[in-house]
Amino acid sequence: MARDRKTATDYVRPVRRIVIAALVLCLFAIFLLWRIDGPRVERFRAAVVDRVVPSFDWALLPVSRLADMVDGFRSYSQLHQQNQDLRRELRQMKAWKEAALQLEQENAKLLDLNKVRLDPQMTYVTGVVLADSGSPFRQSVLLNVGARDGIVDGWATTDGLGLAGRISGVGRNSARVILLTDSNSRVPVTIQPSGQQAILAGDNSPAPQIDFLENPDAVRPGDRVVSSGDGGVFPAGLLVGQLAQGADGTLRVRLAVDYERLEFLRVLRSHSAEVITDPGALIAPAVIGPPTEQTLSSAAEED
Repeated sequence: MARDRKTATDYVRPVRRIVIAALVLCLFAIFLLWRIDGPRVERFRAAVVDRVVPSFDWALLPVSRLADMVDGFRSYSQLHQQNQDLRRELRQMKAWKEAALQLEQENAKLLDLNKVRLDPQMTYVTGVVLADSGSPFRQSVLLNVGARDGIVDGWATTDGLGLAGRISGVGRNSARVILLTDSNSRVPVTIQPSGQQAILAGDNSPAPQIDFLENPDAVRPGDRVVSSGDGGVFPAGLLVGQLAQGADGTLRVRLAVDYERLEFLRVLRSHSAEVITDPGALIAPAVIGPPTEQTLSSAAEED
């Protein structure tokens, strides 16, 4: 057995030397061939390249695939950045769209009611969100404006685009805002363009549900939801969000306010309407009836 191994070793070494020598000679011949300048050698080199290179496509396939992967990774990183830019521009376009819709509706109302008198007292106070006391049972935030700034309990708050909630509790230097998602929040709303009236009821979820809708068949997901102003709780026409259908089939509202990035809130100053307490000052219609003796005598004296 040992003899067979020794015999195999004696044959392997000379064969290895012959192969290495032949390989070196072949490489040296190729080097000389590529270094010689001459028309015949040039034509020979061209013929060799045309003959050999196309048959080596299988060897270049991994390199080309690797290059394609590198290009795809670069394009993916560029697509990710473009996607982020498009998302940012889409949020800006949504804000401009809501502003344009509000201006369009206000313009239509002003055209229908020429020389309408707008409330000059509808101003706002901007406050910074100090703390978020959101929990599974309560949804509210704390502002750094209070009684010293003239804040009154019940006023509406917005983030500049949509309705966020109402003031519920006022201190000297702070005020608490009950958000629309709180279970104690009930807001009368109008669904456009159908004009259906409903109640937006918070249930501690990101999308409050719609209750007491007049005709559910007249609305569809995507409709615009604004405050109706009924009851005098909120001013009319404030954007609330868009109508959506939940997984359980109930109608809900996708709020326009992003509560996860709530940093500032505007508190709208709203003043209660004037109450008429003296109906005697109103002009009542004349009562039509048979003439009396006093009326006949007055008519005779005039004649």
